[in-house]
Amino acid sequence: MTVRRDFKEPARCRPDQVIGREELFTAAREQLGRGGSVLLHGPAGIGKSTVLRALAEEYGGAARTVLRCSPTESESHLPFLALADLLGLVLDEVSERLPAAQRTSLEAALTGRGESTLQRDGLALRLAVLSTLRALADTGPVLVVADDLQWLDPASAELLGFAARRLGDTPVRMLFAVRTEGEEYDRHLRASPPDTLAVRLGPLSRAQMSALLDHRGYTGLPRSTVRDIHRTSGGNALFALELGRALAENPTPPRPGEPLPVPTSLRALVLNRLEMLSDQARRTLLVASAGARPTLALLHAAGRDDAEAETAQAAELGLLATEPEGPALRFAHPMISAALYAEAPAQERRAAHAALSTVASDPIERARHLALATTGTDPEVAARLAGAATLARDRGAPSVAAQLSLLAARHTPADGSPGPDVLRLTAVEDAITAGELDLARDIAREVLARTAVPAERVRAWIAVIETAGHAMTEVDSIFPQALADAGEDPELLALVHYQLTWRALLVEGDFDEAREEAGYAAELAARAGDRYTELLALALKAQIETLMGHADAPATIRRALEEPQDPRVACHHNGAGYSRFRWLIMSDQLPEARAAVTALLREVRRHGWVESEVHFLRGVAETELHSGHCGRALDLARESLRLARDTGIGEVASAVLTSLAEAAGGEVDRALALAREAVEHAEEVGDQMYVSRALAALGHAQLVAGDTEAAVRSLRRVREVEHGLGITDPARGRWHGDLAEALVRGGEFAEAQDVIDVTREHALRLDRESVLAVLDRAEALVRAARGEQEAALAQLTSAQYRLGKLGYGLEEARAAFALAQLRTAAAGPTSYDEAARLFRRCRALPWLRQVEAATATRPAEPAPAPVAVPDGLDGLASMERQVAALVMEGATNREIAARLFISVKTVEATLTRVYRKLGIRSRVDIVRLAAGRRTT
Repeated sequence: MTVRRDFKEPARCRPDQVIGREELFTAAREQLGRGGSVLLHGPAGIGKSTVLRALAEEYGGAARTVLRCSPTESESHLPFLALADLLGLVLDEVSERLPAAQRTSLEAALTGRGESTLQRDGLALRLAVLSTLRALADTGPVLVVADDLQWLDPASAELLGFAARRLGDTPVRMLFAVRTEGEEYDRHLRASPPDTLAVRLGPLSRAQMSALLDHRGYTGLPRSTVRDIHRTSGGNALFALELGRALAENPTPPRPGEPLPVPTSLRALVLNRLEMLSDQARRTLLVASAGARPTLALLHAAGRDDAEAETAQAAELGLLATEPEGPALRFAHPMISAALYAEAPAQERRAAHAALSTVASDPIERARHLALATTGTDPEVAARLAGAATLARDRGAPSVAAQLSLLAARHTPADGSPGPDVLRLTAVEDAITAGELDLARDIAREVLARTAVPAERVRAWIAVIETAGHAMTEVDSIFPQALADAGEDPELLALVHYQLTWRALLVEGDFDEAREEAGYAAELAARAGDRYTELLALALKAQIETLMGHADAPATIRRALEEPQDPRVACHHNGAGYSRFRWLIMSDQLPEARAAVTALLREVRRHGWVESEVHFLRGVAETELHSGHCGRALDLARESLRLARDTGIGEVASAVLTSLAEAAGGEVDRALALAREAVEHAEEVGDQMYVSRALAALGHAQLVAGDTEAAVRSLRRVREVEHGLGITDPARGRWHGDLAEALVRGGEFAEAQDVIDVTREHALRLDRESVLAVLDRAEALVRAARGEQEAALAQLTSAQYRLGKLGYGLEEARAAFALAQLRTAAAGPTSYDEAARLFRRCRALPWLRQVEAATATRPAEPAPAPVAVPDGLDGLASMERQVAALVMEGATNREIAARLFISVKTVEATLTRVYRKLGIRSRVDIVRLAAGRRTT
């Protein structure tokens, strides 16, 4: 496919933004950093020039000389033109250093004066280019940058290739980009050094394309629109941006079933070839472009009698290709199909759909074609579309069902039954199920603007609230309007009070109020005979009671699981099945929890319920993380995060879980970044529930990273937030052991013991065995810091055994690691083999790195022993008094760290606080202070 020069990616693209190419960019950057060369290749518009510019900008500063050329197709027949672009401006700098014959031939080639040709001055020209590059490299590194290498004139390509093959260790790097349309790129390597890294740029994923569109200013596009852009563009960055621009410039977005507006710029890429087709062949291709899976048999059935010959002609022009292993026809690029359809007159489009509406094999496809072939309202067409929507819903395609319901609403008369707004609300609910939140919100707002029917208005208000997700503060003003529309109707009131339950949780952070609202919603729904809402309200009440550590939680779960059940609730992420899963995982029944949530995930995937899929993916990942399967947990968490960001559903929750998974089995820096992002977003929307979850993830990542003080700050805030919320079940967030351990590392032994004692009381009441074992692990560290070595070792050994028995593989490994550290501190170097084995089994890479660091470091002193603290230091905290006392004894910072079982960094920070509180400047002043006190 030929792309004109004026369709290069816009100059406004910042070269430091290489969307979706991070891994490829890193590989190319490392290759250039090693002194190698890079050849970027891929189809037109895929983003080669963007990556080329970013790499050239990054490495251009390190090179003394940067040589650039960007040949064009129209200039490719002019010999030496690209060479003149590369060397023309530096010829004067090096010409005196070239042999006379080489200088003469090169000047003639670059200036056009004389009759230099490769046939006549071949060897002299070749050596001249090689000598020029070597001469430039003598004064510093050289970077040669060439875009659109496919248009390099043959003479320049030959000379550049000759030099490239002979440069050897000369500091000349080459960075090229070449367009390849399915053909091999090997021939272009002839112009590159032998060790050149070839990097292919393929299509962008949907998430990457969404990020690219956002970066270029095309923000707020509905997920369904992004999906259509991705499908139509085939993942091509340039095509996607042009489609995004066309949408931004079009005041009226396409209606359901209509194609995206294809801008004239992109139509021009294929129309010249389409014009070479006969009129009949164009009509045949139009029918193919309108069909979902066109085949020759389908085209024949649709009245295209000469389909074989016409499609063969299209294939010869590069417009169409037949699948090698099947009868289906495939356009060479989705953009060809889109441009063909966009160019066709509306009457011809309707004729194509009319032909397909009688011959398509799938009833959903037939109904869609019938709708697109019909203008105006038609009750029969509307009924067929509504039936097709039901079929799509049953097949697990809620997104398709939403589109069909919208088409049905368009063809339904105002007095139809069901009415058009009822069908629109059905589309809203399907769109929410499919994760199409923007589409659902827009349709709901449209319904509110046109209907006065209370039931329809309340359903629309509920949809607007649901699409807000955890950002319920943004829709707070809706609740009074929804209650007013509900009036005294118990069914409508139940819907509103169910949402008020979430408001009490997410906005107010009031568990008691939320529990009352959930109970009232269930009562109203039961009175109205609305079993669906009743079950949802009971399940939500059960989850609230579980978080509160309320004694009624098991009984409420049983009520929510009683028959009759509604199949829509059974696999809902707020249904009783998920409440049961949460109870199982908090009660240390990991195998049962895994089986329950895996079954739920399998079922929602079968139905296409994307919103629930995001939640259940997190549930499976959480179970694997507790079980110590860190690699599996990380893969699932990342998948959940990708889906959450793609749909806008549960982004904070998925970021929190992925942060924990990264800290366990991935990259700690990534864990920190995700946790900070989650904290910021949760605070921004006022979601106190997830403020605490995000802070707990941040504190954990900070602990793993060795930033003890930051971990203490974050986890203290979690304690404050959850105390304010009334969350008492320590199995909800499992941060308590981390806080106690961080406090021990910081020398705050009394506070650590207080955290342990308070948490243990709740864990004993609720029978949370794994939490109790983790608390014992933390308490052993407190005892060790106080010199109670035997008790600490015994308690750690017991904790490790119990955690292993319960199936908490990572926590078991952490206990083994702490045990090895204490034994080393008590009796000198010991083996870390058991801890390494357990961490390796879990694939806990960050923890394995800690084990490696520990085995490489021999402690300077034996285990921490009680420190005698002099009088006069009462104004200092516990750790500050102990550090000051050891300084008075003349201990170095490293010796203090070994004695107190803390890091040198913590000693230094503690001394800074001591200086400030005592009004002194250095450790010498502490020694003087001690001497003064001893003489008095």
